[in-house]
Amino acid sequence: MNLLKNRVKPTLLLAVGLGIASGFVLIAQALIVAGLVHRVMIDGSGYREVLPQLLWLPPLMLARAGLSWISERVAFAASATIRQEVRNDLFQRLLDAGPLQLKGDRAGEVATVIVDGVEALEGYYSRYLPHLAVMAVVPLSILAAVVPADWISAGIMLFSAPFIPFFTILIGRGAERLNQRQWQTLARLGGYFLDRVNGLATLRMFNASRREAEMIARISDDYRRATMSVLYMAFLSALVLEFFATVSVALMAVVIGFRLLKGGMAFQDGFTVLLLAPEFYLPLRLMGNYYHARMEAIGAAERIFNLLDTPLAPRPAAPHPLPPVSPLRICLEDVCFRYSPDSPPVIDGVTLNLAQGERVALVGPSGAGKSTLAALLLGFALPEQGRVLINGVDLAQCDLDQWRRHVAWVPQSPHLFHGTIGDNIRLGRQDATDTDVLQAASRARCGEFIARLPQGLDTVIGEQGAGLSGGQARRIALARVFLKDSPLIITDEPTAGLDAHSETLVREALGELAQGRTVLSIAHRLATLEDTDRVVVMSGGRIIEQGHYDDLKGAGGLFARMAAAGEGA
Repeated sequence: MNLLKNRVKPTLLLAVGLGIASGFVLIAQALIVAGLVHRVMIDGSGYREVLPQLLWLPPLMLARAGLSWISERVAFAASATIRQEVRNDLFQRLLDAGPLQLKGDRAGEVATVIVDGVEALEGYYSRYLPHLAVMAVVPLSILAAVVPADWISAGIMLFSAPFIPFFTILIGRGAERLNQRQWQTLARLGGYFLDRVNGLATLRMFNASRREAEMIARISDDYRRATMSVLYMAFLSALVLEFFATVSVALMAVVIGFRLLKGGMAFQDGFTVLLLAPEFYLPLRLMGNYYHARMEAIGAAERIFNLLDTPLAPRPAAPHPLPPVSPLRICLEDVCFRYSPDSPPVIDGVTLNLAQGERVALVGPSGAGKSTLAALLLGFALPEQGRVLINGVDLAQCDLDQWRRHVAWVPQSPHLFHGTIGDNIRLGRQDATDTDVLQAASRARCGEFIARLPQGLDTVIGEQGAGLSGGQARRIALARVFLKDSPLIITDEPTAGLDAHSETLVREALGELAQGRTVLSIAHRLATLEDTDRVVVMSGGRIIEQGHYDDLKGAGGLFARMAAAGEGA
């Protein structure tokens, strides 16, 4: 939290200074009011005699209101700035970490932290931190003003004041644990709910919607109980603080009343103390309320910092310029990779060469390492042993973002974002004109159905391509690749699960896309391999066979057995 605080330190100091200045104005205002009342009620002074003092009240009231308002605005601006920066840092961290580092995180939990978790920091920066300094200065200033008027009342203030922060901290220790539990439950609820919303069709098909609704109700009830526990602690804390503040002010009022009756103190001094006593305890009481904003922020910050501590994908400290990629030659030399130090290698001693314009297919049983090998070529991870050479230069020493500009990825289930079709295609090249986008769409065999849409490229689609068929979504993903015009294309069976007509269109588009480009395809159906130049067979993280489709089919190895059994890869 201190690291975040340093980013807006000047703004927070300004808010604190304004708050303290407002406290000083309050003291001056109370002293003037007490003097005015004494002169009018006790001394019997007339209007003309008190007019000079009376004229000070309006500007002091305006100054106090203005300082308080500006202090709150400045503190809120600091809070808004820090929340924006934290969200930017979180999103950048997720981008830098890459998909392999985030495979274990549920999207709903991450979204809950980025939205609600970051929003929970608002009270900490806009109220708790500025008021912490005000609480330390203003009550002491009021105490200094009360001592000359009545040292007995000052003693009561000095004795009772420490009880308020003491009980605040005492109760707050339990609240911190409850707040962390509340945020963990909220994150779990967000992740679970998003998973079930995305799988509504599956739940309905398997008659599991009622069971999942009951599970969501149970998690929601856990969150309700966690929230009520936090509120219980907050109300208990407020009750204790109000009790001590009220009893202390009442005690001073009783003591001052008896002393005034006996003539033991001047009216002006007693009235001054009674005006300042509630204001003395007000910062302490507010601090107790704002302390729970701190607890809420700490509960959310734990998960925020967990995300900020997500391990980054390895990248060179001083990257070398990427060599020219035309013609493109890729060489994997004895590459090994594992996801964690204590896990077995997923890629184990792979050596593979890809020539310019060559079409290579990766096949093998599930878990053979095909997708991991593609991730290494995409720069999402770096090998722990061996090298990936791009035209003779080690990819681990290059700028990976620059490399990805020369690589296009066509997954089996492409992600389409909520927005227009044109915006989704422009992910391939942000500065593309409508003409470029339409040309790419036409080459991807989706120009015809886009032309039939009422708004054409401006047609808005839902998340995950809602409103489009599976074949249309695959072709829009291919249009992105055409627009990007990369020399290396990596695909993961983009024709899987399509009807015959859609598969034909996608295969035609892939054939045109492969012209003059290097293509590495992860094949799950052996029937799609006949057009490839070379088939690479993987098993257990190793390459065990490679060659032309017909040669491997008659070689009697794993590929031949898979082909004979009619297996997918």
